[in-house]
Amino acid sequence: MIRLFRSKIYWALTLIFGVVLIGVLGYRFIADYSWIDALYMTIITMATVGFKEVQPLDNAAKIFTVFLISSSVFILGFAISVITEYVLGRNSLQLLKKKKVKNKIDALSEHVIVCGFGRNGMQAAERLTAYQRAFVVIERDREVIEKHEDEILFLEGDANEDEVLQAAGVERAKYLITALPDDAMNLFVVLSARQLNQKLFIISRASLATSQKKLFLAGANKVIMPDKIGGDHMASLVVMPDLITFMDKLSTEGGHTTNLEEVAIEDFSDQVDCNSLRDLDLRKKTGCTIIGYIAPDGEYIINPEADLQLQPKSKVIVLGRPEQIRKLNEMFHIDS
Repeated sequence: MIRLFRSKIYWALTLIFGVVLIGVLGYRFIADYSWIDALYMTIITMATVGFKEVQPLDNAAKIFTVFLISSSVFILGFAISVITEYVLGRNSLQLLKKKKVKNKIDALSEHVIVCGFGRNGMQAAERLTAYQRAFVVIERDREVIEKHEDEILFLEGDANEDEVLQAAGVERAKYLITALPDDAMNLFVVLSARQLNQKLFIISRASLATSQKKLFLAGANKVIMPDKIGGDHMASLVVMPDLITFMDKLSTEGGHTTNLEEVAIEDFSDQVDCNSLRDLDLRKKTGCTIIGYIAPDGEYIINPEADLQLQPKSKVIVLGRPEQIRKLNEMFHIDS
């Protein structure tokens, strides 16, 4: 629609330029005006301001002026209508887009809110998309939004403002990732989000080690330092390159490349009498191996024993090839 309006505007501007050109040439050669006088006479004639002629007109110049006035009225009227239609249409389109975005966000529940669409925010959005998790990105840069709004749900605004967080559905959200470039801005977002939703799981980015404690005190559940993680990873490639490369191969991108999966015990309880890890017998049924156990209180057990007693609201971490992970998801109807 916008492209159609723009093409009409270009056409209207071309017609106006054409009339001006014809008017200048007509007055120059028919009325024998100078080029400046011809341009001046053309403009005041098209504008119908009623100024006096530069010099008296003969009959041929008068007939030409009548033609110029008639043409100008229709073409200027057409141009004004097109521009008005474009402005109103653009505003209406923006309103429709905002209403559509609002309806989509209002329909979300237990979703993820990503604050900031810089390097880290973009990576988070890509991973969430791969896992098919519902999320909304809060971003204030209109140019960034326009580049990616076709594939990502954006809310334009400042994540530091409570009204924007509420518009993103913070009361209904389950997670919030604040990936803003400034630690102080992330601190304000964490404080605001924690006040609005006490149950929200908040993950914050930090640049400085001194900011970690402040972010935790503000209400963040996890604080990630991308620079520290990157440095540790590069150093580990020097100390134990094969092990780190192997870990990198354990893709958790989602879709058809997943090697690791986190599964709640409740996902098995309807189909298996699972009192212990041995009862699950995932290795025989799916080929996947249980490499970790997360207790309800958050305790992590690596390589748990087969006789470990399972508890409600606990989780297991399984390792397998992509086809084995798919078999696990299909067998137990797990949403990956």
